[in-house]
This record gives sequence, C-alpha cells and structure tokens, in this order.
Amino acid sequence: MGVSVGANAGVSERVNRDLSRLLHPRSLALIGGKEASEALRQCRRLGFAGEIWRVHPSKKEDQGVPCFADVKSLPAAPDAGWVGVNREASIPVVEALAQRGAGAAICYASGFHETGDDKGADYGARLLHAAGDMPLVGPNCYGLINYLDGALCWPDQQGGTRCERGVALLCQSSNIAMNMTMQRRGVPFAYIAALGNQLQLDFCDLALALLQDERVSAIGLHIEGIRDAANVTRLAQAAQEKRIPVVALAVGKSEQAVQAKLSHTASLSGSHAIAEAFFARLGIPLLPSLPALLEALKLLHVHGALPGRDICSLSCSGGEAALLADAAQARNLSLRPLSKQGEEKVRATTHPLVRVANPLDYHTFDWGREAPLRATFTAMLEQDFDLSMLIMDFPHPQSCVDANWLPAVRALCAATQTTGANAAVLATLHENMLEQHARWLLEQGIAPLCGIDDALLAADAAASIGEAWQKPFLAPAAPREADDGEEMRLLDEWEAKRMLREFAIPVVEGEKAHSVAEARTAAQRLGYPLAVKALGLAHKSEHNALRLGIHDEAQLMRAVEELLPLGDGVLVERMAEDVVAELIIGVLADPLYGMVMSIGAGGIWTEMLADARLLPLPVRREDIADALGRLRILPLLEGRRGGARADMEAIVDAAMAVQDCALARRDIRELDVNPLLVRAPGRGAVAADALIRMRLEKHAGMG
Repeated sequence: MGVSVGANAGVSERVNRDLSRLLHPRSLALIGGKEASEALRQCRRLGFAGEIWRVHPSKKEDQGVPCFADVKSLPAAPDAGWVGVNREASIPVVEALAQRGAGAAICYASGFHETGDDKGADYGARLLHAAGDMPLVGPNCYGLINYLDGALCWPDQQGGTRCERGVALLCQSSNIAMNMTMQRRGVPFAYIAALGNQLQLDFCDLALALLQDERVSAIGLHIEGIRDAANVTRLAQAAQEKRIPVVALAVGKSEQAVQAKLSHTASLSGSHAIAEAFFARLGIPLLPSLPALLEALKLLHVHGALPGRDICSLSCSGGEAALLADAAQARNLSLRPLSKQGEEKVRATTHPLVRVANPLDYHTFDWGREAPLRATFTAMLEQDFDLSMLIMDFPHPQSCVDANWLPAVRALCAATQTTGANAAVLATLHENMLEQHARWLLEQGIAPLCGIDDALLAADAAASIGEAWQKPFLAPAAPREADDGEEMRLLDEWEAKRMLREFAIPVVEGEKAHSVAEARTAAQRLGYPLAVKALGLAHKSEHNALRLGIHDEAQLMRAVEELLPLGDGVLVERMAEDVVAELIIGVLADPLYGMVMSIGAGGIWTEMLADARLLPLPVRREDIADALGRLRILPLLEGRRGGARADMEAIVDAAMAVQDCALARRDIRELDVNPLLVRAPGRGAVAADALIRMRLEKHAGMG
C-alpha cells in the first residue's frame, strides 16, 4: 500500500514522503541497549510476524535474536529503524539508515530543540540533515505502536492488545501516549504514536497517511502546539473526503498573546478560542479532557459521525433520566419528545404505571425480563433518534453478580439488530463499565460509554462532525505573512469609517471638526440629536471621550470644548434612532490561524457579556446566520416578550461586507465595528463606531 503525505494546491508546501513502510513494516531494526531490548520484547508479545534485527556494537544476541554490530551489517534496508542511543550517536545512526534506504527512522533521544538553546537546535539541524528524504519521527519520543500488525517501535511496557480494526491516537507526549495504552475503557486502538519534537513529520503527516488504512475507524489527536495550520486543514479535508472522523484535545489556554492587541475582538477571542473556532470550521471538535477524547473515539469507532442531535435515554431510574436530561441540555443535544403515534407504540409494551416519555424511565417492572424489554426498546429505537442510550452501571465484579443486568443489555442488542439504530450503553460512573463488558458491546455494534458528561461530550462531538460534513468543505484563508517588528497604524474613527464606506458598510452620518465653529457648521447640516466623539482614541468610553444625546447648540459647544483637548479633532454624528440591538462585528488577523471574525453582543455589553461567536474567514451567509442563532442575546434579536425584532438580514449583510473589507485589504490586522446599531426589519443597520489597525508599509493598500 503506497501512502504519501505532501503538498496540496493553495496551502503551504510540504515534502512528499512515503510512510507506508513505517506504518506497515515487514522488517524492524531495533538499535541501542535496554530500551531496544524492551521494544523487541513488546514485538514478540504482540506477535509481530516480520523480521526483527537487533543492532548493538558488542552484544552477540538479545533474547535469542542475533545482534548486528551496526546498520551497515544488516541483511537489508529495514522498513523502520528504532534508534535508542544518545543524541550524539543518533545522528550517524540516522544517516546510516538513510543511506541504506530504510523506510523511516524513529529517534528516541532527547536534547534537541526542546532544550531551547543553540546547542540543542544545532543537534536538531544536524539530525534533520542526516535523515535527508527518509521519514523521521521525533526526536525525543517513544515512537509508534501498530496493534493491527503487532509491530511495536516502543521502548517500554504498554497495555494494549492486537485488534483487526480500531482508532488511532497521535500524541506529542510519550507519557500521555503510554498512559493511553493502559486504559481499561475498551477503546480499540489500531495505532498509538508519540511524536515528540516533530522535527520533520508532524501529527498531521502521520494522520494523513493513516487515513489510507481502511482498518482505521477514527483518529484522535493530543496536541500541545501547532506550527502549520495549513497542514491541519489538509488533514481535515482528507478526513471529510474519506469519511473518517477526527477529534482532538488541544492543551494550553494561555491568553498572553492578547495583551498586545487593541480591539474588542482581540479580547473576546484569545489564542485558544481562535483555535476552537478554527478546528470547528474544519469539522475537528476539540474535547476538554482525555476521558472525553477516549469516549468520543469509542463512539466514533462504532457509529461514526452522527447525522443529528436527537438522542433518547432508556433507564429504570428517574434520577438517572434527570442527570442525562440536564447534561444533554448543556451539550446542545435534544431529547426529542415522542410523537403521539410513537408514544402509543411504546406504551403498548410497558407496565400501565410507566409514564412514557423521552427520557424513558421504564421502572423495574420488567427488570431481568428480556422479552418485554426488547419490545420496549425496539419501540423506542424505531423513533429515528440519532443515538439511543441505555443507562446501565454494571455491578462490582468481586462482590456481586450481573445476571439480572444482562437481560436489558441483550434486549438492547436485539432492538438494534431489528431497527438498525445507533445505540450505546452508558455507565454513569466510568469504573462501572467493566472492560469485559465494553469489549463485548463493541462486538455487538453498541458503543460502551463511561460517565454521563464525557459520553454526552462525545455525542456532541460526533454530531458536530456530522453537521460539518453536511456542508461543502470550506478551507480557512491562509494567515498573512508578518514581518518581525512591523509597524502598525491605528486609523482614527473618521478614517476607519471612510474605509468601511468603500465596501458598502453603512455608517452613521457624520463630519470631522477641528474647532467649535466647524462643529457648529456640521451640526447645522446634520440636524439634532447628535453624538460627539474625540478622534484618535481606541476605546472612547474608557476615556470619557464621547457625548451622546446632544439636542441643542449649547450642549454641542460644551461637548466640543471638553473633547477637543483629548484627541485629534472631534467627530460630530447624527444619533441613530429606533435601535433594537447593538452588536459587534470584528476581524482579527491571527498569525497562525488566519483571519477570524467575531460577531456578538456589542456596545457596553461586549466584554461584560462576552457573548460572541468566532468564525474563521471566509464565511458564508448561512455561517453568519447560524452564529447569530447561537448567541445568548438571540431572544433580544427575535423581539421576544413584545420587543421589536432586529433586521437579521441587515446584520448578515454587514458581516459579509466587513469580511469583504478584511480580505481585500491585506494590510488590516484588526477591524472592529462596535457597536453596529441594528434597527427593525427593513430599516437596516449602521456602524456607530469603528476601529482599524493596519500594517504601515510602502506596499500597504488594496490587495
């Protein structure tokens, strides 16, 4: 099987490297001392059927396997070489593997770029040069476990077993990867990899190659940092085409990078929030914890991406039903009520005292009776839910027996076979899903899930992937190149609004003035009521630099006299009337993820409510409409409780026009329209204030 990773049109260039020999080796060279001996032991334990060659300068044999003195002495070029020597010795060994034509090298040693000093960086550069075109994993990593074929380039114990089909988990941390091999939740791992420094190959390169293996059902990523967002985009697009779901856990939520930014959009976003928006656009949900990541991988392994968010709950306890209902609401999952016909169908199978609903508490009337439960579960699963969950905590294996629990599980299995519905057995506590039960459920095509919160995070992730796959793939725009120490210019509000007008973004009517006389003349042309603002300040409310609701000349003169000393002139504007809501629409140029739009509650509520959605550019009209529908202020926009409705089309028009401006002007780094004053339907929306920060250089201008 030929598996390659490389460059696609329109994204950053990457070198094509064939990873098929690394992922499906027929021969392994294990180089080094005790760690290489452990790798040999693990390969034998899992029954690797290929050639294993030990390389050691002085040993004659290791566990009955003859040792070769060096790479040159090997009988052939290995498909993968695991290099377990120190950093100084690693460089010539990697070079020797490359010269022999090895399929790949995995470098275990530390002391390279992760040291953060020039010496470590020099060693890293030398190692990269030694590898040449040969694929290189690491350095500073354990390596790769292939549970499908029993091939382990892995220097330590691990708790996994062979499988015929399963999920792949790619980590930067070797310890995290090893911990995951020890899980007892029944996750069927096909591959686990620890990639360390990712000096040459990153997790996307490996994941792209794994997508070509039909035995891989889903891919999980444990991410500590990203250097190439375009490679993540490549992975997401390929995964959507292959219909192999990808989920991730990205650690590190530091907001230090926001401190240097001026706009409200910057303070609302932050690096981790932008990462979440970026991954959501790509259809790669970010999970908050390792347990949630594992539960998502199990669910995706069994059922793949879910077609929707409708779930049903089956339990013999009202308390369990209530727990799940609360958790589902927090995760945007719907416990859709039964139709009248469906309710009647279920009621015909239950005890008369059972209240038929979703979630269904079927009580204990039929506890331990497989046939009645099968009828009830079948009637529920026939209602076309996207995922049906039987809540079932198995008894303690040392002090209890599970004979009375199993009829319900068998009944669910029979119901899924009859209906073809997606089903799961959910233990409220993860320790109450025994591994033996989890593995048996997997064989039956039922997802064994552990912990209500983690299980519903998994369902949310699976539904999010399904939603993303229902749309044509839309790649985020590439980030803008930034020069070190590039100079920035903050446009005053007058200049910013002139730029907005060029892109058909409606702005409040106004004029610039440098004196009381000019302000009086402007007021005569505009008419009252008016607003007066000092120009040249980023956040006027924080500097008491604006006056609103000016109704006569005396108020105007007083306001202008107070504000002129604060800035470079004043802006006299006509006050907008009949305003239904104030929004923010902003764009921020992130150096890693590209341009991202923020849309949400604006004006004085921007940071107080922090009610905004982030959208990587470019966006579609339906993306903007969907973001508005997810805001907490949606009831205000919809005019609930007798209020006036907001002109939603005008909001979408304004957002699309802001996007046009941000994408056309390559020199823009931050753009805020805040507030966007929204009126009733048909009356439009106007920008009351604007902030634009842009790169100052001779090439700035229309892009």
